[in-house]
Amino acid sequence: MNLQFHLLSRITVVALICLLITASYVLYLSDKAARLATEITADSLGKQFEMQLFRRQAGIGQEKPFPDFDLWKQTVNAPGVCIRFIAIDSASVRSLCIGEKPAEIDWPNSFDILYRWLFKAGFEKTRSIIFNGQAYGELTVTHSAEMEIAQAWENICGLLGLSAVTVLAVCLLVFLSINRALQPAGMFVTGLEHLEQGDLAYRLPAFELIEWQRIAKAINQLASSQQELLTDRHKLTVKLINVQEEERRFLARELHDEFGQCLAAINAVAASISQTAQQDCPALVKDAEHIRRITQHMLDNVRDLLKHLRPAELDELGFAVCLNSLVSGWNARNSGNSVQCYYQLNIVGDCNLLQEPLTTSLFRITQECLTNIAKHSAAQNAHINLSIMENSVTLIIEDDGCATELPFIKGAGIGLLGIRERVIALDGQLSLTIAQPHGLKVAVSLPTL
Repeated sequence: MNLQFHLLSRITVVALICLLITASYVLYLSDKAARLATEITADSLGKQFEMQLFRRQAGIGQEKPFPDFDLWKQTVNAPGVCIRFIAIDSASVRSLCIGEKPAEIDWPNSFDILYRWLFKAGFEKTRSIIFNGQAYGELTVTHSAEMEIAQAWENICGLLGLSAVTVLAVCLLVFLSINRALQPAGMFVTGLEHLEQGDLAYRLPAFELIEWQRIAKAINQLASSQQELLTDRHKLTVKLINVQEEERRFLARELHDEFGQCLAAINAVAASISQTAQQDCPALVKDAEHIRRITQHMLDNVRDLLKHLRPAELDELGFAVCLNSLVSGWNARNSGNSVQCYYQLNIVGDCNLLQEPLTTSLFRITQECLTNIAKHSAAQNAHINLSIMENSVTLIIEDDGCATELPFIKGAGIGLLGIRERVIALDGQLSLTIAQPHGLKVAVSLPTL
């Protein structure tokens, strides 16, 4: 849920709860005011009756019957009040109502039921009329239930109107305030998306609120530390790749100069022994031939190992010749297999523009991809396209094998991880996609500068 609407919903719920509590309190005050008015009316009217009895005893105003309601009718200003006087001997009962019911009912029936259920509408107050120790009767004052409910509904409507305006004003103010305060949140998301995409040079600006400043500072520090770590990692990766290639070059040279020469010498000696033994000791010919075959097998393995460690063509004949030799070797190697894969190389541009360690990395990437195709793809065709431009070089290797999902989804092999490390170390880009209708497409783009 959106944070703004989440906060507004919380504020609205709290406002409604406060409004409900306030409405209950207003209804309570309305009922209390009606009861208090009834009690005051009863007390005031009782004093008037006692005064009338005093005047009658003093011989003043005896022509008017007791009790006389005229004075109360002239002074009362609260409609919806009924009075009833019952003489002590119950011989006479007099009653009078002023505005007992409103002209029309304009409140909901549900409110009427709720109010009558919560409060005792139509409260009655009974007061005995006693003068000089003699009881003359009982005075009962009743407040009209309809008038009480009408007054309570009027109070509630006023409260609801004021509360609605207040809540809307507060919500609007809160929405605008929160909208302005949360504007940096979108910038934080943008900054994190830049970090996710590898743009570690992106920095968040300074903000007014201290909390936003601290978050921006933390994100910027994280980006800076990640950028430093990535830079150090690139440097270390390049150094490790260079050390690895130097080790391979050293091992290839040692194998060629020492081990290869020794095997060639052993092979020559075995051939000489075989020729000499044919005349002097024919029994040694078979052993000499066996030694020569073993030596030749070891020489073939050394040549294959030399090609894997450091092809001589890469240093002596150039990158283009080395790639063609690699592809030709794979085509020749697969010619005798039951499942044959045809490798096709296409080079666009001048390979002489490429320098170390770019040529070595491109060769190693191609070598690894062709090995993966031969081992895992069950492909029949593989295309190697190398495009050399002024500022970049693009290598695309695509096969029609059995791949239907990306290797990185369930875990990549060491070879693909090694390719990715080489590409990252050279500030390049690597993408793996599924070819159509199936197979794997490896695209590598590296800067030449």
